Amino acid sequence: GRRFTMEEVASGNACMLPASSPSSPSPRNRYERAQGLIVEELSGARIGPVSFALAPGDCVALMGPSGAGKTLLLRQVVDLDPGSGHVVLDGKARETYAAPEWRRRVMLVPAVSGWWASTVAAHFPDEALAEASRLCVAMRLPEDILERNIVGLSTGERQRLALVRALVARPDVLLLDEPTSGLDADAALAVEGCLKDVQRGGTAMLIVTHDPVQAARLASTIHRIEDGTLRTA
Repeated sequence: GRRFTMEEVASGNACMLPASSPSSPSPRNRYERAQGLIVEELSGARIGPVSFALAPGDCVALMGPSGAGKTLLLRQVVDLDPGSGHVVLDGKARETYAAPEWRRRVMLVPAVSGWWASTVAAHFPDEALAEASRLCVAMRLPEDILERNIVGLSTGERQRLALVRALVARPDVLLLDEPTSGLDADAALAVEGCLKDVQRGGTAMLIVTHDPVQAARLASTIHRIEDGTLRTA
């Protein structure tokens, strides 16, 4: 199969990449001027090899049955599980980043997020509280939610707050694992509106969803993952 040009990668027209051949230059050299996220032959336990590209401001949806490997793929991209393959962000290979910096720029919002302090506000830097408050209102959260204790929050409130926490960090790429699964229809649409806003600002997104209507609303490309293998839906 042909290789995509740098222009296609940068424009988002290269959502799936062919496997590389032994004579191909390394991904670090091949994509050194490319913008966005490049994943090539990424493999791990029960996943891969998987290749795709995600341009700035693009959104790709991942669908498939439970246990197919969707969450495992997100964990591979963010480098939480042992694996092999190549991942490049804006022309720079993943292994050249310190792990905290990589996970700040390519940020995973899992289906269930961790909380380490008793209050909501303690999970945000002071300089981000105003933006966090604005996003909370946009996501249909109570106006005083930043002042509340974590233990009193519902599952849906925690889910949205985890997304707010990610958005105020302004990552280059968001990896979202079913970000609206516990929400009613109105709250889910409010969250989608916030995601579209950051997408217009250049943030790329890889979103796991079981809702084909949501995938169609948000994503330019929809992939199915089955038995650890990625296919265009």
